[in-house]
Amino acid sequence: MTSQAYLDTIKAKTGLGPDDFRAAAAAKGLLGPDVKTARIVAWLKEDYGLGTGHAMALVSALGQVPGQRLPVEEKINAQFSGAKAHWRATYDALLAHARQIGEVNLAPTNSYISLLRGTKKFAIVQVTAGRLDLGLKLPGVNGADALEASGSWNSMVTHRVRLADPAELTDDVLAWLRRAYDAA
Repeated sequence: MTSQAYLDTIKAKTGLGPDDFRAAAAAKGLLGPDVKTARIVAWLKEDYGLGTGHAMALVSALGQVPGQRLPVEEKINAQFSGAKAHWRATYDALLAHARQIGEVNLAPTNSYISLLRGTKKFAIVQVTAGRLDLGLKLPGVNGADALEASGSWNSMVTHRVRLADPAELTDDVLAWLRRAYDAA
């Protein structure tokens, strides 16, 4: 779901838009660089009955997510800093393959990178020091080999591929990526 879709749903549910929430947050003293995201999310859940995803969309719209105004490339670079740096070449190869299929837009967060075909998410990439996880949106597809149901890992995708070694970015994995792109 895009941020705008979240905001549209919030407006339908509450009758309030981002400017209304900004005014309410300001009145409660919830705006500013020292206010923690969790405090704003808790307020939105308590007072408006919003879920975490919807609350985070509002936090972002309020300008309260740390680092949200960084350029896309800086956010991506941050994903591959420190002990995760060795995954950058694998990510670059994966992205290059996806861009051979067609146009790919990137929407990085502080914890993962969404790959979009237009505005439709077809994959996400999340890295740790020991693994690169590729989430794929493949509704109705049964898993095979390395392809597993995403389960509670990330609800925005249906399947997950865990790469523990850059060599595991195989032709089969790239074929699943293509299938997710085509389905978007």
